[in-house]
Order: sequence, then structure tokens, then C-alpha cells
Amino acid sequence: MSNNYTAAVTVLTKFRSLLAAHPRAVWGSSAVVALFIVMRFVEARKSKQARRGRYIADLGQVGSTVPGKEREYDVIIVGGGTSGCVLAARLSEDPSIRVLLLEAGGSGRALMESRVPSAFGQLFWTKHVYGFRTEPQVNAKGQQRWFPRAKLLGGCSSINAQMAQYGAPGDFDEWAALTGDSSWAWANFSRYFKKLEKYIPDAKYPDVDTSVRGSSGPVRVGYFNTVSEHSKAFLRACGQVGIPLVADFNGPKGPIGASRVSLTYIDHRGERVSSETAYLTQDVLARPNLKVAIHALVTRVIFEQVNGATRAVGVEFAKSADGPRYRARARKEVVLSGGAIHSPHILMLSGVGPVAQLKAFDIPVVLDAPGVGANLVDHPVVDLYLKDKKNASARILKPNSIPVALELIREVIKYQVWGTGKLATNFGESAAFVRSDDPVLFPPVDFPQKLEDSTSGPASPDLELFCTPLAYKEHGKIMFDMHTYALHCYLVRPTSRGAVLLTSADPWALPSVDPNYLQKPDDLEKLMRGFRLLLKIAHAEALDAYVDHANTHPDLDHAAHLKTDDEVRELVRERVETVYHPASTCRMAPQAEGGVVDSRLRVYGIDGLRVCDASIFPWIISGHTAGGCYAIAEKLAEEMKAELRASK
Repeated sequence: MSNNYTAAVTVLTKFRSLLAAHPRAVWGSSAVVALFIVMRFVEARKSKQARRGRYIADLGQVGSTVPGKEREYDVIIVGGGTSGCVLAARLSEDPSIRVLLLEAGGSGRALMESRVPSAFGQLFWTKHVYGFRTEPQVNAKGQQRWFPRAKLLGGCSSINAQMAQYGAPGDFDEWAALTGDSSWAWANFSRYFKKLEKYIPDAKYPDVDTSVRGSSGPVRVGYFNTVSEHSKAFLRACGQVGIPLVADFNGPKGPIGASRVSLTYIDHRGERVSSETAYLTQDVLARPNLKVAIHALVTRVIFEQVNGATRAVGVEFAKSADGPRYRARARKEVVLSGGAIHSPHILMLSGVGPVAQLKAFDIPVVLDAPGVGANLVDHPVVDLYLKDKKNASARILKPNSIPVALELIREVIKYQVWGTGKLATNFGESAAFVRSDDPVLFPPVDFPQKLEDSTSGPASPDLELFCTPLAYKEHGKIMFDMHTYALHCYLVRPTSRGAVLLTSADPWALPSVDPNYLQKPDDLEKLMRGFRLLLKIAHAEALDAYVDHANTHPDLDHAAHLKTDDEVRELVRERVETVYHPASTCRMAPQAEGGVVDSRLRVYGIDGLRVCDASIFPWIISGHTAGGCYAIAEKLAEEMKAELRASK
């Protein structure tokens, strides 16, 4: 039986509450009875599949609580996120390299909410996500915004919107110029994107240059997501306002233009591709030199003085705050891959960070590293809500009536059989990348203010616009009680900077997260321009046909085009929030410029310790960060294997 049947489990549980309230109306359908039988079968099957995994839950199998009896590995990877799974799989390709991967959460393989493309938002409010709230945003009405970060294998590649867009080539040329290391330049670094990809061409999209796409990597990318009528109309509307269409956002000319999201992390079965499913295959997990432990939270890195230098020699980890603390030793390297929030947090808990932070919580100082946790940058997003008069939205994902629930069941069947339909949407179905200084889109007579160019070059954008077939608030927790769709704008090259700070020396206490949205006035101005462009697109002929202008619900934006610029700025301050791309808290940069790691991702001042995740980005890329996290891990794994072989 197809693994797609796991999708039935959670979507049909939504039907249970309706079933309890309206049993006679619902049970009149024999199809419903059949699907509930399938659901019971699938729930048992899902549990069986999860038990077949080769992950280690008994931490005593990979570590020891007895000093001097620690198990030893060549490399210990802290965090099984987007980058961590890549590193574990690639390093363990060499049977002489013993690898331990420690992940604080569990597996996402059996989670329907992860596997089904449209269901990822349901994970944001579960145990599989760290439920951060930002510090009060001073420039955004003091709001404390929801800031979800993944707590499961695959990291945010297991809970994101599956949009495979890598940024502009100029972004990586910037990295090379800053570090003085040409291996980061697009001409050289782009091969790692090809290495990770297994691009599946589609005859409907013949203009994609397959010579720049990978064909044999572990990560399947292609055109397997559903594209709604709203998203198709959005692309036509983009053309009507002057945004050119492009074949591939990841082409050598850069992403500027509008397109169906040309690559998604969705396979031919209509299922998500995460770094866990792509890299930690059963064959990889069967390697005797690789151990993957789950529910293992690393509490600190262990350091020793070796030949007069401070060296990372292992880690301490535990399953719970009151459980035993285990240790494992690393003969060669410890690599932190906890992400832009957790990697600096672990460093600070270990005594590596701003000295004032460490002393405030009585953490012994190993190294004063002011850049740790600093320079936090995130892509801020603002949404535009519209009523869909054609009732073609993906409202079925939150059924609130018997007819909608029955439609959901029909969509479940379509998804199980063909891997298509509304359940196969990744929400970010079509998008456009633009520059806020484009004179066609933002005529100087209407937008006379000169803004700082924060892009990496003239072919690089600073704004992304996209369309979703459903409007939502609070990251999917709140839905409209009607058919809606939404347009979104986010700033892909913000200049505002925040920080990750300690709140306690307790590893189970979450750090504080302050993205400092709209700290720089130009960020506000660019988002105001982006919102104006969304309104222009919404009222272009192609998309205007979908707007139910007669609906005056107060949460809808049908009259937003009548707002003054100051009123739009106020709306931006009210709505701005994360689009899940924090970066740069352990920057790859010269130490004198606040860098934490060098161009080979080695932590300055500490031997045997590296960081590999979005925290090392010198500047945030003008695209979606998952692709960059895959690629930097591919690059580091290649370099580390060469170094480890040479040292034997």
C-alpha cells in the first residue's frame, strides 16, 4: 500500500469533531465509512513504519554517564536539521569516519503534517516545534511575534513551504569578496546546488535550462506541487503591472521576475522532500559508522586544553532536564548545526560568546566572542487578505461544516490516488522577485525617496511577492470563515539587525529572540512599497476578477488601496512578522568585522569546532534559506572528508 495513505490520518481526524456533532448526516455516506476504515488501518501502519526506523532513542547506546568511559567518534554533529542530516550522510560515506548525529527532537517521516505539502502549518503549534515568541518589537507596536523553529530531524526542511529558491548569484559573490575565499563565489559554489538536486523535468516547462540543474542528487525537485487558479492569475497580473515572466528563479541570470515556483521540495508522489528523507535513507542509516540519536538535547560542548590551545573534544547531552547527562568524545571535530537560534545558544551555554552575557548567568568564560548571537537577521513579511468570489480557495484544509468536510474527503482520495489536488499545494505556488528601485514598478514621481541599495548587485532583488490559495493569521492557527486568498510581500535584503541572547544557564530555557524588525527606516519604506505593489497586482485585470469587492469584512483589505502612505506604514508595523528565515548569528566573516567562523566554518579561537547552518550566512540571501543550508553542508562535508583522510 502506498505511503501516501499516511496523509489520511490527520486530515480525517479533523472530521471526527464534525462526526460527533452530526453523526446521522455524515454516516449517510458509505465513502466516509470506507475512509474511516482506511484511517484505522493507516494509523496502525504508521506506527509500525516508525518502529522500523534505525534511530537510537536509548542515549546510553551512544554516550556514557561515567567519566572516562565516553564513546568516541571522529565527528559529532549537533543538530539533525537541514544541514546536519546532509553532513551525517556525506561524511559517513567514508567508512573510516565514525559519525554521531544528535537531534533534540524525533523523526518527521511518519508525521502526516510534514509529509503532505499543505499540512506543514499544523506542525507550528505542536511539540515538534520550539514555540518562540520574539521580544517586544519596538518598531512594530511592541508586539511579540510567533517565531517557530523546528524540533525534529530535517529541521526546518521538514516544516517549511518547500520552495526551492536559492537566492541571487551576486549574494554568494558577496560572500567570496568578504571572506577572500573564491570557493564561495557563485561560479564555484553553485556546483553544490547541482550536487544536492535531482531535478525532474516537466514537458510543460521546456524553457528551464537543465544544464544548470542537478540530475543525480538526493533531493528531488520539480513541478509536483498543485498550482491554484489564484496563483495562475497572480502571474498574469504580474505581467500586467510590468513584472517580466522568467522560466527559473535559480537560473544564472538571477531571480528577478515572476514565475510559478520553478522548483519545489516535493517528489513525484506529492510528498515533501526533507533533508531527513533525502539523506537519511535506510541504506545510509544501516552504515555501521553512523549513529543517529533522537531526543538528545546537547547541553554544552566540552573543551580541553590541547598543546596550549582550546579544543572541542566532545559534547554533553540529555533526554530531559532531570534525566542523566551523557557524554561522547570527538577525536577530530564537533560541528554545530542547530540553526540560527540554537547554534549560538549552545555556544553561549558552553562558554563561547559575549563575555557580559556569560558572566550575567555565571557561565565560565571559555572565549569572549562578541559576534555569537549578534547580527540576527530575518525576512520580514506582510500579508494582504482578499475574499475569493469564485470560492476556489483551499479552505477545505480547515473544515467547519459538513459540505466542506466532504470536499476535504474528496481531496484526500485525490491525493491518495494521484498525489495531486489541494492537499498537494505548498501554498507558495507562484512568486515574483523585484527591486524596490525599479522605475517601472515604483515611478520616481510617486516614490521620490532615495533608499539604500541593500542588494548584492543590479540583478539581485530586495522584495519577494507571492500568492497563496488561502488567507490565514497566526501562521495558520486562525483562518477566515469564508473562501479567501492572500498576497504576501517580504523584504529579502533587510538591513535591520537583532540578537539571540541568553535567558538562563539552563539548557532547557529557551533563549530570547529579537529580530528587531523595522529597526532601519528603509526597511519600513521598502515594505510599504512592496505592499503598494501587492495592491496594484490585486487590482490588475487578471486577479481583480477573483476579488469579492462587495464583502466588507473588517479583516479584509478590499479598501487598502485607499490608504495613505502613512496608513500603509502603520499597517506594515501592525502585521510584520517572520517568514521563517533567521540567519547570520554566527557569521562567516573576518573576526574584526564580528565574524564567528572563518571561510571553512571553523570557530575562531577554538580548535576542532565548526558551525554549519544558516547562522553562518554573512548576509541573508535574497531567497529561501533552505537551499543555502543544503549547499553549505555539501561543501563542508566535501572539505572535511578531504581533511580527515589527510590526517589519518
